[in-house]
Amino acid sequence: MGSIESSFFDIGHLDALSSKDSPIHRVDPRIKVLTTLYFIAVVISFNKYDPAGLAPLVVYPLAIMTIGNIPFAYIMKKLLIASPFVLSVALFNPILDRSPALDLGVFIVSGGFVSFASIVAKFVLTVSAGLALIACTGFDSICSALSRMYVPGAFTIQLLFLYRYIFVLGEEAARMARARTLRSFGNKGLGVGVYSSMIGQLLLRTMDRAQRIHLAMLCRGFDREIHHAAPSKIRFSDLLFLAGWSGLFTLFRLYNFPAWLGGELGRLI
Repeated sequence: MGSIESSFFDIGHLDALSSKDSPIHRVDPRIKVLTTLYFIAVVISFNKYDPAGLAPLVVYPLAIMTIGNIPFAYIMKKLLIASPFVLSVALFNPILDRSPALDLGVFIVSGGFVSFASIVAKFVLTVSAGLALIACTGFDSICSALSRMYVPGAFTIQLLFLYRYIFVLGEEAARMARARTLRSFGNKGLGVGVYSSMIGQLLLRTMDRAQRIHLAMLCRGFDREIHHAAPSKIRFSDLLFLAGWSGLFTLFRLYNFPAWLGGELGRLI
């Protein structure tokens, strides 16, 4: 029970981090969203056999977390939680792709291991950038920024509801876990059948709770639109933020700096 409640409270900690005051927090949310989206697009565009080319791009999430005073340990913890989903897919690469791709002298690395490293690197870069964006902006501000960028309202509203409803789901799950604990003795009530029944009951409870929430929102004037309490204006410094980072990402994409640096070091040695 406690673990469920603490895990969902931990999700809300991202929004708590967005209330800090730093140069990154003061950048217009639309600019941060566009910069992060371009960063993700650049990361994804790299060839699957070029994990080393991704190395310079780590500067963006590190800079955002450092300037925004976002705890590195917290972001790394979130990455570890999500990593099994990526690893379960990437682990098949060394099995399916055994063609030689890298000769290290002592042994030869197959293309599967190289693409495995590339998938993991892309996962770390994109997810850390996304988490840093939420931590320095807030999910409400991100949805508001998407709405002001003329993203379809059906998408932004559903995205906002999905995030907010996670906490409702967590509350219902915590109640059910508490009830199961109070009604179980020893190891009774801990079987797979009990958990499958709890999942079904959780679905029914959350659907009923969702209907009550929706009716309450309609009674309070919900019109299926995101209203902006205090619309911000894009400043010149915000445009410099977007242009500077976008130019740097483009430079990293067009020129292979790790290969150039390795060649220079080889000459010196």
